[in-house]
This record gives sequence, C-alpha cells and structure tokens, in this order.
Amino acid sequence: MAKELLRIENLKAGIPEREILKGIDLKINSGEIHIIMGPNGSGKSTLANVIMNNPQYEVLNGKIFFEGEDITDLSTDKRARKGIFMSFQNPYEVSGISVENFIRTAKNSVEDENVGILKFRKDLYKKMDLLKMDHGYSQRYLNVGFSGGEKKKNEILQMLMLNPKLAILDETDSGLDVDATRIVSEGIKEFLNEDKSVLIITHHQELIRSLSPDYVHVLMDGKIVLNGDESVANRIEEEGFGFIREGVSNV
Repeated sequence: MAKELLRIENLKAGIPEREILKGIDLKINSGEIHIIMGPNGSGKSTLANVIMNNPQYEVLNGKIFFEGEDITDLSTDKRARKGIFMSFQNPYEVSGISVENFIRTAKNSVEDENVGILKFRKDLYKKMDLLKMDHGYSQRYLNVGFSGGEKKKNEILQMLMLNPKLAILDETDSGLDVDATRIVSEGIKEFLNEDKSVLIITHHQELIRSLSPDYVHVLMDGKIVLNGDESVANRIEEEGFGFIREGVSNV
C-alpha cells in the first residue's frame, strides 16, 4: 500500500510585499508521478522552491508535511537529509569543484557517512552510462562550459546518485531536443520505484507522454485550479490554457 510522502495544506507564500502562492493543497504518495503545469508566472517554480525552503521565499500560511512530519520550519539541508531533492531550472556553474567531488560531498552530507571513492566512482560511471554522459564530465568543474542539455543531464545524475525519496524537477526538459528528453525520461524511470516519487514542472508533452503521470495539476495565479490525469495535459497541448481560464472564471 502506498504511503503518504508529501502533504501541503493551504500553503501561502511569496516574497516581501507580494503573495505568490495563494492557498495550495497537494498530496503525493510513494510511487507516484505528479506533473505541475501552468502559464508563465503562475507560481510553479515558487512552489518547488518553497517545498525545498529557498530562503528567498517566505511561508505566510499553511503547513508542509513530509512522511507525516511537519517540516514547515525545517532548514533546506535537513529537508535534503530527510529525502527531498530539487533540480534547478537554470543549474548553477561552480568553478573549482568537479562534478564528482560535488556529488560525493553532497552524498556524504545527506547520508552522514563517507562513501568509498572506488565504490562511489563505479556507481557514478554506471549512472553516467545510463544518461549517455562521457565519464570525462565527472572531472570537469560543475556545469562550467556545459551545454544546456549537459547541465540538465547532470541534474538527473545528481538525483540518481543521491537517491532521494521525493525528487522535484523544475523544467528539467526545458531546452532539450527529443533525444535528450528521452534520455532524461529514462533516468527518471530508473530512479522511480514504489517507495519514491517525482514532482515535475514542465510545459512539454514529450516528457509527459514518456512517463505517463498519475496526476496532472494546473497552477494559475498561485492556486491549483484543476487536478486530473494525462488527458488534462493532452487537452492543454491542443487548446492551450483557455478552457481552464474559462472554467475558473465561471466558478
């Protein structure tokens, strides 16, 4: 039986003098794929950042629970240790630290133990092969000189190596061609099992079709205005968000 991983209750959040999220309710059980869609500026990335406790955003009301524990006031690093991971829409470049050292340091921090270098590297290379990444990228500075697609693959590599319980992927497929999107989707499938879940923010049908999500949520003006399945995403592709706006305005 699936267990509850994440529960969000009446979440309101934003930046100084501006409320962006205006009452979000969301529940994610283990083993589920959830998609968040919505027009630009609707609050999708804000939701992801608030779940991960980005200090740029302030929770104004509501609660966030992870595996039944109230984590609303928990710091980002403690949320990571509990098993929450987030990939960035625009991954940072970090000079002076290699991809391998960055991931190994993060893994040691999350798991509170030192991973042997040989075992770690063997696992790293195995995951890189899955993502069709040259092993040489592991010794390059984090994302420095990487193409957009290479940066996004590197985010999925981090997810696979850190092995969280819940992965939040903020437009991981943005800017990717069809082949790269397919590789990223295979990485997500490799990650998933009955104990782990993903929350994916995306505008693109290619990834949605590949993953066959359990739920699709549409976010508009800081609120989830529609919950459904893959058919919602299919209709959005055909008609845009107009039919949803019309429905909301008639409520």
